[in-house]
Amino acid sequence: MADQPITTFERAQETAQFLAQRLEDPLRHPKVAIVCGSGLGGLADAVHASPRVEIDYASIPHFGRTTVEGHAGKLLFGILGEKTPVVLMVGRMHFYEGHSIDQVTFPVRVFKLLGVDIIILTNAAGGLNPEYEVGDMMILNDHIFLAGLSGMHPLRGPNDERFGLRFPPLSDAYDLDLRRSAHVAWNRITTGARRLHEGVYAFAAGPSFETRAECRFLRNLGGDVVGMSTVPEIIVARHCGIRVLAFSLVTNKCVLTPVPRGDDRLLQTSTTDELDTIIQEGRANHEEVLEAGKQAAKDMQNLVIETIKDVFEQRK
Repeated sequence: MADQPITTFERAQETAQFLAQRLEDPLRHPKVAIVCGSGLGGLADAVHASPRVEIDYASIPHFGRTTVEGHAGKLLFGILGEKTPVVLMVGRMHFYEGHSIDQVTFPVRVFKLLGVDIIILTNAAGGLNPEYEVGDMMILNDHIFLAGLSGMHPLRGPNDERFGLRFPPLSDAYDLDLRRSAHVAWNRITTGARRLHEGVYAFAAGPSFETRAECRFLRNLGGDVVGMSTVPEIIVARHCGIRVLAFSLVTNKCVLTPVPRGDDRLLQTSTTDELDTIIQEGRANHEEVLEAGKQAAKDMQNLVIETIKDVFEQRK
């Protein structure tokens, strides 16, 4: 009789056991998992120097590897705030890198088996909402997942009840109590130089940035920002019963105006260089994303730390 293929639950068990063997209390049982998005790996600097354990993805069984600049590719176990044990994903796997949707979300299942109760996800995103400026941050309170609606869904296939229900609801995906805590924390630390919004994240598979027509389409659907991550992880986290808090850093403003027409009479006398300048207005690039991440890293770092303090250390 042929060997039965190993299940996702069994793979997650193997990975969780591998990690637990390399950790001691209190790091063996992290309360919070934090996913660091593009340019936001600076969150790792806030983790105490001791106790602290770093493990490269390449050495972790069943883990994928990240290939994107700005994603270090390691798990970091340590303490945030005064006493909260956490695990940080310093860099994430993306669907556009060639990973399957199961590989992208696999770490979340491992976190569940390690005992994580809350996951905080950060990402870099393009601003669809005209009121959002580069450097603003947004707390996610809903999402648009067209890829999932069309079949590219992280829960597609046989359901393992050991993780969660076959049909998990997502109307409450973004924990209201955690969002309230984030606003409380922001009001405590803000200097007024950067704004914090709440809104809707639209998922795009990437890796190309969106066209102008796609940006208008997503904005008309109700999207406030657009990015290439986070939503698949959130769905799996909720399937596992993990509470979710997610932040987007607006690293560029999406171009919502229609593309200039080639038969526009006002452009007939323009030079090639002038046409290039017009068509490239507002064009996004990854270097811009990383630079905005560097500038906002401290504020994002402080917001995450203060939110964790509010949830675990200041409420009694």
